[in-house]
Amino acid sequence: MSRYIGPVCRLCRRETAASKTGEKIKLFLKGDRCLSKKCAVERRGTAPGQKTQGKQRQKVSEYGRQLREKQKMRRYYGVHETQFENYFREAARVPGQTGRTLMQLLERRLDNVVYRLNLAASRAQARQLVTHRHFRINGRIVNVPSYIVKPGDVISIGERSVKSDVFQSNLEVAKNRRAPDWLEFNDQDNSAKVVQLPAREHIDTPVDEQLIVEFYSR
Repeated sequence: MSRYIGPVCRLCRRETAASKTGEKIKLFLKGDRCLSKKCAVERRGTAPGQKTQGKQRQKVSEYGRQLREKQKMRRYYGVHETQFENYFREAARVPGQTGRTLMQLLERRLDNVVYRLNLAASRAQARQLVTHRHFRINGRIVNVPSYIVKPGDVISIGERSVKSDVFQSNLEVAKNRRAPDWLEFNDQDNSAKVVQLPAREHIDTPVDEQLIVEFYSR
């Protein structure tokens, strides 16, 4: 499957320009750089290709709001259109609130879990590390970024991998940053456990999932 290889900062700028409240939307596609003054959203808040002079904010329709929210969530987790639609269909089959179930599925992707555990600087790096067979689930190598973790799963780093410079650096960050409440990180053996399904209050993704449900319900 193809992947987006263009400049990712323009994606954040696009979402920021579309925000009705004028808040700065950061998708954290470049890890800690997004928290620094080098962040493109901090330096240039306009949409890609948009000139700052003589440009008025256009009124966005309800459909436009729904579309932008869907695009924002899709880019936030780094999944393609077909993948996202499949996640929504799977969430719609589960009893309960479809929007929250959709967010749970995306949060439980292995690449996202690795990122949430601070074992990768960004989701892109997390996907690369998973693909390169650096992680184990319950002792077995898993190299599929879209693997959905379950409560009770134990995530560990390969013995040879943990000695690399990349993991040594990321592990230092992981020890100083708290993992979400639905994950438990053990800095003694550099492993983590999925203790429960992520509740909505555990997910800080800045999206309105109800707009996405409405988009697919049209």
